[in-house]
Amino acid sequence: MYPVSDRFLARLSESHTVATKVQLFLTDGQVIDLEHTGGSVSVDRSNAIRRTCSVTVADPALIPRTPSDQLATYGARLRVSRGIDYGDGSQPELVPLGVFRLDSVDGDVNDGPATLQGKGLEAVVIDDKFTEPYKATGTVVGAVTALIQRSIPTADVISTIVDTPIGSRTFDVEADPWAGAQEIAAAAGAEVYCNADGVFVIAALPDLLTATPVWAVEATDGGAYISANRGMTSDQVHNGVLARGENTADNVPPISYLAVDDDPNSPTYWGGPYGRRPKFVSSSAYTTLTACTQAANAELAKAKAPNASGDISSLPNPALETGDVLRVMHEDGTRELHQVASFQVPLDLGGDFPISTISAKEDA
Repeated sequence: MYPVSDRFLARLSESHTVATKVQLFLTDGQVIDLEHTGGSVSVDRSNAIRRTCSVTVADPALIPRTPSDQLATYGARLRVSRGIDYGDGSQPELVPLGVFRLDSVDGDVNDGPATLQGKGLEAVVIDDKFTEPYKATGTVVGAVTALIQRSIPTADVISTIVDTPIGSRTFDVEADPWAGAQEIAAAAGAEVYCNADGVFVIAALPDLLTATPVWAVEATDGGAYISANRGMTSDQVHNGVLARGENTADNVPPISYLAVDDDPNSPTYWGGPYGRRPKFVSSSAYTTLTACTQAANAELAKAKAPNASGDISSLPNPALETGDVLRVMHEDGTRELHQVASFQVPLDLGGDFPISTISAKEDA
């Protein structure tokens, strides 16, 4: 969860004044604070572009009409925040919701409103497809950083993992650099994403069984809980991942590792009633048993997670991040731990705040 004060978390469940801020950074250097009437930011860990935004403004003057308007708009960025105005004369406590590439502006040119649509900065890397073969070498952090800064030279990239050597990996013309970055990060059991500050992060997904819950959603007086659903599905759920690596260019022989759900109490136990449903991943970057092991385990954590899911509706908390672990207490007093998969933050007062979660489990 994005760092916020204890006062902020306590006020979320109380009556409070919502504060929002939207800034438009044009390519000519102008920074405009947008007077907006609504909108939202969607965050979904399953998407290559984790954050997207839609902002509604009353003024139709932002709709590009001339080549100079288009020049200023194409490549522009949005920075969106939401927080709390405590009403005591202090500055509102704002939480960033993302930095976005402005992708479209449309609306009634006479009366408005205008709608601005933006995508997270991953979109810049995705769209910058290779126009010639590209070779990644070195370590996970170095290779992923190079792929990102190839498209965004000023990008900040931080890592919270133990760096891992990789074998050389050549990407063909038209290949997706962002998919390549994810593939390489898997060699260290990690993923790559752009966070709410517009910083690229290389990190492992928190383990639901060991991570400390960051927020309590409780069906009590003064709690943030509104409603919840829970379900299970076997669609695209795998209980084993075979990671394979072979690199003839580096003269590395084939190597592989099979990670399986070995928990006898798990509904997706390998060899249990669920059967065996393996998934396969491979890369020439995986040249050691350690790399194959980490890639297989990281993919397995994602592949088996949706066997239990929950959809929680609560009061809005803009500080949440995907991967955060929540402690949920239902109306009947039962408790569960849920890991955040996706949510949508409104830019107006809004009401319900739907949170989709994965790996819901009983909290003993």
